[in-house]
Amino acid sequence: MAVVATPIFAQAPRHAAVAISTANTNRDGSGTIGTVFTADATDGSGLTRIDICATGNTTAGVVRLFIHNGSTYFLWREILVGALTVSTTVAAFMRRIDLSPDLPLPAGWSLRAATHNAETFHVHAFGYDF
Repeated sequence: MAVVATPIFAQAPRHAAVAISTANTNRDGSGTIGTVFTADATDGSGLTRIDICATGNTTAGVVRLFIHNGSTYFLWREILVGALTVSTTVAAFMRRIDLSPDLPLPAGWSLRAATHNAETFHVHAFGYDF
């Protein structure tokens, strides 16, 4: 994006998601990692919210979020997951991460996710393109 004196505003809303289920205990970006959201290739993007939802029972573990710049993974956050047995009175694990201020991602960068235990999670990212 060219540098200009005019403020830049969001141009298009975005929602992207991935299902992750392969156990990966690594914090260095190796192993199986799902791509949640990739920034616009021309002008970049911004993220406003991330939702992590289990699809069933969970054991104590972690969902890891990485920022990937095209060649290197950077551990960004670890979200602790508690042990839950889902029923009609116990909802599955869900965590919402509101990003304020928004998380800017340069063109081509991406948000990636991995689960510590072999349990299925849907990771949703909400944001916009510039």
